[in-house]
Amino acid sequence: MKRKNWKILTAAAVMSLGVLTMNAYAAEGWSMSNNTWIYLDNNGNRVTGEWRKGADNLWRYLNNSGEMAINCWADGEYYVDANGIMVTNKWIKTQPLYDDNGEQEWFYFGNSGKLVKDGWKKIDGKNYLFDSEGIMQTGWTDDGIYYLGSDGAVKTGWRYLEAPESDEDDDYGYGPESDDGMYWYYFAASGKKYSPETGDGGDYRVSRIDGKYYCFNEKGQMQTGWVYMEGEPDTASSDSIEDWRYFAEEGIKNTTLGSAISGWLSLEPPERLQDNVDEPVVWYYFNKEGVPKVGPKHGEASTNDFVRVDGKNYLFDQKGNPVKGLHKVEIGNTGEYTSYYFDESSKTALKGKRTVEEGDGSKSTFYFNEGTYAGRGVTGVKNNYLYYMGKRQEADSDSRYILVSLPASGGGYHTYVVNTSGRVSKNTTVKDRDGNKYKVNSSGLLTEINEVAVGNEKHGDPIEPIFEEMD
Repeated sequence: MKRKNWKILTAAAVMSLGVLTMNAYAAEGWSMSNNTWIYLDNNGNRVTGEWRKGADNLWRYLNNSGEMAINCWADGEYYVDANGIMVTNKWIKTQPLYDDNGEQEWFYFGNSGKLVKDGWKKIDGKNYLFDSEGIMQTGWTDDGIYYLGSDGAVKTGWRYLEAPESDEDDDYGYGPESDDGMYWYYFAASGKKYSPETGDGGDYRVSRIDGKYYCFNEKGQMQTGWVYMEGEPDTASSDSIEDWRYFAEEGIKNTTLGSAISGWLSLEPPERLQDNVDEPVVWYYFNKEGVPKVGPKHGEASTNDFVRVDGKNYLFDQKGNPVKGLHKVEIGNTGEYTSYYFDESSKTALKGKRTVEEGDGSKSTFYFNEGTYAGRGVTGVKNNYLYYMGKRQEADSDSRYILVSLPASGGGYHTYVVNTSGRVSKNTTVKDRDGNKYKVNSSGLLTEINEVAVGNEKHGDPIEPIFEEMD
């Protein structure tokens, strides 16, 4: 502001310009001329292009004609109201200074009365952006990082907005499609849009907002549905779903749009993987960040791979589907194996005595633990029947009896004699159809073969379950 030759009205020339009344006149001071206030210097000449104070101690501007300016720009970067008073700490909507025919815009004049321009300004706790002419900005700014509302204030939180003009012609790749060009964005308390910090087209950012996880692409658009986190889905190097996540789409009950799914959900697989599943809609189990549970290749599962949900055991394949049917499973990392049977409908590991269809289509009797190690195929004697990896050991009708040796805890083997129903012979001597005589003690352990004593050596292999072969 030019403050050269600014003067304050003396007591001898008091006036109240706020109500446009004249109380006095002096050689120098304010005067009324043709219904317009002017200011005369001590020579009686009009003052032009300068500021003067009124009796209210507020600044007013004399234009190039020497008339007090009202409701207009003054001295280039200031504005005066209807009483000619310099505007301070106030919003004004008017035409730009150098565009009399332009649309009215919002401007802000600070504590000194000077126009705020060329950058950011915090006003009443909110951030605003002004251009070089002082025009308050709205909409997207700073290359689509911030969004300014119609009131000019930087917006925070969730906003459903049109994409920035700079993004309109871009190829968004895999992600949400919009019929109306509108997308959900999230802005931090600073006003900065959530988006990946680095990288390009295939990178995503997962952020926790109000206790839920959301995914944003490189444009800051909230993602829904399946998202391949390592780039475009066509670049997926395997048929595994381990690099995919799922975020709630419209119509999914008890979910928030865009939030990561947690728990069970029945879905179509990602389009990229639909050719590799047996059913069009399958069940998935997601962690709190929307990552589906994934298991090992068929035949390579361990009990360490089990997922326990609501007290029940589940096993997932590489496609993220809970397995079903009879499966060979390593017990921890022991190198020992057993079988589990996962129900067709519930997908949980079953317990107790079951008739199970094996890999060759035949049906056999199995027994799976009910207490400790629930679901694990029993190896040993259960209710006077012998099982191995859950499968009941049975002699065929041609032999009548068979010998089955199982590893003993102290080393060596325990050998049992079982009949065609799988029942263990105890405290007796039996003869097979080849005439071989087997003597067993009260515990069902073999002690003699053809009246010759035997020890803990191996005498017969168990019949293993037949597991389904997979590619």
